[in-house]
Amino acid sequence: MGQKLSPGARTRKLKRDKEYAMTPRRRRMKAENQRLRRNAIKRGLSLVGLDYDHEDKKFESIKRNRGNDGNGTKSETV
Repeated sequence: MGQKLSPGARTRKLKRDKEYAMTPRRRRMKAENQRLRRNAIKRGLSLVGLDYDHEDKKFESIKRNRGNDGNGTKSETV
């Protein structure tokens, strides 16, 4: 479920999100994700419902990865 934003707020958020996604760190992480997913699929692994966790260096469930291994994201640092 998406956020309920006004049109102006939605536009500003999209701009912020795009700027964050294009930082050098995020671009390196995205490239690493793509490389690892392609190689895993070539090896015959099923990655349905899995994300790559850069901290643990392995594929894990989306819920676990985005939930900071059960600790939530309020205190998470980048």
